[in-house]
Amino acid sequence: MAIVHWLGAGLSTPPGIQRLVQQGYDLWLWNRSIDKAQAILDQLDGQCQARYLDWEALDKHIGPGDLVVSMLPGNFHVQVAELAIAKGAHFVSSSYLSPPMSALHDIAKAANLCVVNEVGLDPGIDHLMAHSLVESYRTSPAYAVANKIEFKSYCGGLPAQMNAFTYKFSWSPLGVLKALKSPAQWREFGTTQNSVKPWQSVRPYSARLSDGSTEDFTAYPNRDSLPFMQQYQFDNEWPVETFVRGTLRGNNWINAWQDIFALVDSLEGEPTEVVENKLSLLSDELWQNYAYDKGEADRVVLSVELAALDPDSDQKIWHQSYNLDAYGNQQGSAMARLVSITVSLAVEAVLAGNIEAGISTGPQDVRLAEAWLAFLRQQGEPIVLTDYLAV
Repeated sequence: MAIVHWLGAGLSTPPGIQRLVQQGYDLWLWNRSIDKAQAILDQLDGQCQARYLDWEALDKHIGPGDLVVSMLPGNFHVQVAELAIAKGAHFVSSSYLSPPMSALHDIAKAANLCVVNEVGLDPGIDHLMAHSLVESYRTSPAYAVANKIEFKSYCGGLPAQMNAFTYKFSWSPLGVLKALKSPAQWREFGTTQNSVKPWQSVRPYSARLSDGSTEDFTAYPNRDSLPFMQQYQFDNEWPVETFVRGTLRGNNWINAWQDIFALVDSLEGEPTEVVENKLSLLSDELWQNYAYDKGEADRVVLSVELAALDPDSDQKIWHQSYNLDAYGNQQGSAMARLVSITVSLAVEAVLAGNIEAGISTGPQDVRLAEAWLAFLRQQGEPIVLTDYLAV
């Protein structure tokens, strides 16, 4: 029987680990703090064990046909994937696909191994929603190649009880701080738009919630949105007016984070070592002041919408969206459930042979994507599909 080697026992991992063990998988949880790993497994009955994360020991125990899940910081993923491939094992991660990871495609495919990325929340569940919406539009009576297309996908992890800082951290703030230095590219008004810093391209966004109401947020584009048009199987002939994947924050985010923006600005041109040091110090301070308290509920808002406009009148002739507004509960934080349960679905799909060998970003088959969404709904996650023109 294949062993699932799950690397990392952070706050976003327990629900997915628990589900796999309950489903009968043999799971080894590797972590630098073995006590932290054991505390997760102590609540479970099944084939599971905690292991101290040592690279030599990991290399020794991964076998052909096993599967390695990396929930470690992003800079470890390629190293872990290379080790998995070398040992004849599959690989799954919730993180964005990177160029060095993409470069492993031919090796993994030749070995008939799956290397699956972007199967968490964002990226992850948003991809499932996008694939389903595109398929729904393609098969609708409104479909025509000449229709103008608007696509928006926004996601945010927020405190259930909003604070003055407009945010709390589920894990080390360092990743969030580094993202503030990442340029963004998206499509708007029918042309490509660019921004060097996220806070320079904020806009209001009214998100439809799971209960049908709406709520106003601050939104900004995240990373390079444009490659996802191909990933979501947009036709090259479609006239895309808007295509943006972005992040949601509280309405006062710009004011609350002014000091942080100023620090990031001040680091421009500084040596990498200086930048890393100052961001690490700020990260420690933010973690001290704005980490979630034990048992404190978080909130996740995700909205993915696709609209088609008549090319002559610009009137919307097709418009659907998926919306999610989830809160932390007894089954875990909203972030932990949505990230790690989706990872567990990817583990099952790989071991069942339902994902093709090579590098992939979750299920490309819309039937599998919709099956995952249906499963999440069955687990109580408030995922709602809205047809605006039928409301």
